[in-house]
Amino acid sequence: MHNQPFLFHYNSGDNMYKNLEQNIDYLKSLTNNSADFTVRKLILPDNTLSAVITIEGMVNKEGLTLAITTPMIKSHYPDNCNKIEHLRDFVLSSSEIIEINSYKELIEFSMSGFAVVAVDGYDKMLVVGIQGFSFRGVTEPSSEMVFRGSREGFTEPLRINMTLIRRRIKNPDLVFKTMTLGDLSKTQICICYIKTAVSGKILKELIKRLKNVELDTVLASGYLVSYLADNKRNTLFSTVGVTEKPDTLCGKITEGRIGIIIDGTPSVIIVPHLFIENFQSFDDYTNRPYFASFIRILKYISFFFALYLPGLFVAITNFHPEIIPINLLNHIAESLQTTPFPLMLEILLVAFMYEVMREAGLRLPKALGHAVGIVGALVIGETCVSAGIICAPTLIFVAFSAICSYVLPELYGVTTVLKFIYIVVGGIFGLIGIVFASLIVIIGVSSLKSFGVPYLTPVSPISKGILTDNFIRSDWQRLSRNKIRVQNMTGVETDFEK
Repeated sequence: MHNQPFLFHYNSGDNMYKNLEQNIDYLKSLTNNSADFTVRKLILPDNTLSAVITIEGMVNKEGLTLAITTPMIKSHYPDNCNKIEHLRDFVLSSSEIIEINSYKELIEFSMSGFAVVAVDGYDKMLVVGIQGFSFRGVTEPSSEMVFRGSREGFTEPLRINMTLIRRRIKNPDLVFKTMTLGDLSKTQICICYIKTAVSGKILKELIKRLKNVELDTVLASGYLVSYLADNKRNTLFSTVGVTEKPDTLCGKITEGRIGIIIDGTPSVIIVPHLFIENFQSFDDYTNRPYFASFIRILKYISFFFALYLPGLFVAITNFHPEIIPINLLNHIAESLQTTPFPLMLEILLVAFMYEVMREAGLRLPKALGHAVGIVGALVIGETCVSAGIICAPTLIFVAFSAICSYVLPELYGVTTVLKFIYIVVGGIFGLIGIVFASLIVIIGVSSLKSFGVPYLTPVSPISKGILTDNFIRSDWQRLSRNKIRVQNMTGVETDFEK
């Protein structure tokens, strides 16, 4: 990792003092006498001075009393015994006790919710796991609602998220590996995968990229996305997946994917990630195959409507009116005659107004957000049409395109940006412009890869099982017979295997 200036400056050799008061004074200087740094001094039965060091709000106070302070002052200590070893082996009752001998370890453990036990005369300390900080409970994620299946969603603490996964995959091949990122934040992350399913080449490449992360702080999954992308240049489409549902992550890692859990955020990263996965949801696998296939096809149609509908309306009306039925064309022409703006500018204005109202509705409290939606839909929309500022067909096409974009929330950003591009290109060049713009987008997407796997797999290149679980969903008997894993899903070697 890139060596940035660290928050604390340790003494030479990073070794602890044997004198307890010196250790405490030095720790106070390291933490700049922070108000949440607490030291509880205790006199052991043989008159030896000891101390319990904690960060306020990070430990369970009841556990601190029962597992540490009470046993320490009530236990018997043999003469000339090593008190650190005696405390570790016979006195402290926590299930997680680790011996440390450096200030760096002490700071990292204490700020992760561990209590530190120090004894005068020893240059070693014990860290005891009694974490007790407050956190949000396990609830259903609002961004990934399901009708059938689990209502549990990931939460902020790392260990709880690991437990949610282990409960669903009770197999020793499920592996968790932790590492720390962020020179200042020291954020703990966890890589989870199925040992027998994952590609070793992809796993090594992922660890290599994570070790090359040069960030002072890592507070959310979005901080790591650019470091995990194969293509370093900016692209609209993300080659890194994100989920807040444990069952979705478990389904992915059984197919050979790798999950990256970040402490402090409920969003878990999944790599490799393919374009086709944006159209899949957990509900697809809990419904009957015929209905799941219908919903999946509906998503593809909605995606194209969200992208192209406003742009096609502008291009056809301005350059190819012969395509429109005569009765509808007459109605559109009459509506446009009463509006002051050109069609392209009018539809851009309506789309822009919608995005402003959507953003306002998201940022405001829920009650006010609903009010903004009602005002935008009834008052502004209806008033603009009645006043002759915009025509009714424009409002209909933009509104329907916006509704279609909500069918695929993962691609909302992509569809919004491309929609505006197609409106401008269609208004200037007509259908030819939209075709050429689409070809540029398709060529760009076709060149993308996610950890060496082509982003458009299994469509480009075409691979075995393309009709098993992509455009339609087969029944579970066929899915179980045609298990496709990441390391062989393309039918060719990845870049890391060449």
